[in-house]
Amino acid sequence: MAVAPAEAAARNLLDLLAAGAPAEQLAAQPARSRAGGAGGAEAAWIEETTEVALSVRRVLDQYRRREAELVALFDTASDLAGLRDLDAVLRAIVRRARTLLGTDIAYLTLNDPVAHDTFMRVTDGSVSAAFQQLRLGMGEGLGGLVAQTARPYASTDYRTDRRFRHTGAIDDGVAEEGLGGILGVPLRVGQEIIGVLFAADRGPREFTPDAIALLGSLADHAAVAIDSARLMEETRSTLSRLEAANATAHAHSEALHRASDAHDRLTKLVLRGAGIDDVAAEIAALLGGGVAVHDTDGSELARSGTGPVTPSAESLAASQTDGRAVRADSVWTCAVLAGTEALGSIVLTGRDDLTEADRRLFERAALVTALLLLMRRSVAETEDRVRGELLDDLLVDPTASARWDGDSLTLRARRLGVDLARPHSVAVLDCEAALRPRLADETARKARGLGGLAGTRHGHVVLLAPGDRPGALARSLSADLARTLNTPVTVGASGPGHGPEHLAALHTEALRCLTALHSLDRTGEGADIVDLGFIGVLLGDRSDVGSYVDRVLGPVLAYDSERGTELVRTLRAYYDHGGSLSRAKDALHVHVNTVVQRLDRVAQLLGPDWNTPSKALETHLALRLHRLTRHPPTAP
Repeated sequence: MAVAPAEAAARNLLDLLAAGAPAEQLAAQPARSRAGGAGGAEAAWIEETTEVALSVRRVLDQYRRREAELVALFDTASDLAGLRDLDAVLRAIVRRARTLLGTDIAYLTLNDPVAHDTFMRVTDGSVSAAFQQLRLGMGEGLGGLVAQTARPYASTDYRTDRRFRHTGAIDDGVAEEGLGGILGVPLRVGQEIIGVLFAADRGPREFTPDAIALLGSLADHAAVAIDSARLMEETRSTLSRLEAANATAHAHSEALHRASDAHDRLTKLVLRGAGIDDVAAEIAALLGGGVAVHDTDGSELARSGTGPVTPSAESLAASQTDGRAVRADSVWTCAVLAGTEALGSIVLTGRDDLTEADRRLFERAALVTALLLLMRRSVAETEDRVRGELLDDLLVDPTASARWDGDSLTLRARRLGVDLARPHSVAVLDCEAALRPRLADETARKARGLGGLAGTRHGHVVLLAPGDRPGALARSLSADLARTLNTPVTVGASGPGHGPEHLAALHTEALRCLTALHSLDRTGEGADIVDLGFIGVLLGDRSDVGSYVDRVLGPVLAYDSERGTELVRTLRAYYDHGGSLSRAKDALHVHVNTVVQRLDRVAQLLGPDWNTPSKALETHLALRLHRLTRHPPTAP
């Protein structure tokens, strides 16, 4: 049976609606019916039916869009329920806003209460780096106005819309992104506006009330997400602070307990009479590194678990200034102080870094070290006073005191660890007046190291030390103490002598040697009588002529003795005849070339300066003394 065109058209419209066909296909139905022969009233009925179908289509579209919006809002709520990452949730909201509103771009800004502006937080679809870095002042542009007034605003074409306060930065960003239509709604938490959610197209666009309402709903969810995340962050931060405070309190308690225990251990060591070596070893064990302790002049007092190490001047100065340990090149340095007085330093190696607790422990170890050094200094000062009194008694001339008792002095010296039966030398030291107290202290320290005595007598520092080389002792003292005091130190020495009865004479001779050094412009040098040459022979109370002759002519005498030559005789003839080669060869009855060759040999033995005026005077005097000792004058 044939179907009427009107009935066929109605059936086709229903099928298209059921299939979700686009509105264009529904609108084409009247044309198809007319082409199929429908006309008159029938054609009019088909057009009315088509309008009804299009109306149904629009209602269905609205339902579907509303369903999609509800699903999106439901999904957003689900995301919020499982909130773990605020950035991820905000990106999802912006992405859904862009999808649901069908815009080219969506973005979200947050207010900055410190800067009093609003800044870009999340974007989706943006291609402009400048746009993504935008900051809008309150009231500036569409977004600034939304943030300021807490009301949604829409612009069909922002670039030509004069309702908003345009700025160069905003307009440049919008132009670079190519935006036209823009919709912005506030992000509200209670009465507080925290930002703005936007949707925008790269061309003009009219935003419907439904679109504004949808974006507002998404903005409400975004605000909830931000507020929840902020509360969670504050909660986590509070918990973290509580945990950190608890850990700090626990660590501080442990550090105090450890420091107190370490202080007790170190103090007990000191009170039991332990030495600086024992304390250094204990500090090294407590801190798990190597430790070296130094005196004020940088000399090492003790070392444990490390090689030789010297604190840098900069680190030591910094530590002395603030009383704290200072790190430089993986070495920790702490000044050892008694109030503001520097007693030395302590160095820690093998620890690239120290916890605050270990640093305090290291600094407390420096305090205990200061206690030990003060005790040592007190003992040393007492001992130095006793030693100084003994030295003063030893230097008294035995013939000038009826109460002089050598046996008693020997016994007193033995009690102090000084054996006067051994050979001893006496040195007298001098420097500029302002530094003489320091010279006395440093000399006393040297005396302790040498096993001798030190003190002051008649304004000069005096040192008595075991040894039979007074010249070497004088030179060593002069060099070492000059470095320590940073000033010239002159030292005259004499010796060796055995027994207390000879020490006064040695002191007198050493004092004469010191005076001679100053007179000869040799201030800052160290020497004994022998080192002064013939002047020493003249000054010497004991006049060791043999030693003087051997020092000046020894190589020539030995050469003649070994080879049977006559170098000494040739030298004597040369000097006796005024340095004339021709007269010397006549006296020797040899050729002049022989004299020249012998004198060349003398130059090889005595040195190229043997015939300078000063050397010639010493050599001539030694030749005379040598002749006298071999052929002493006979009594008439």
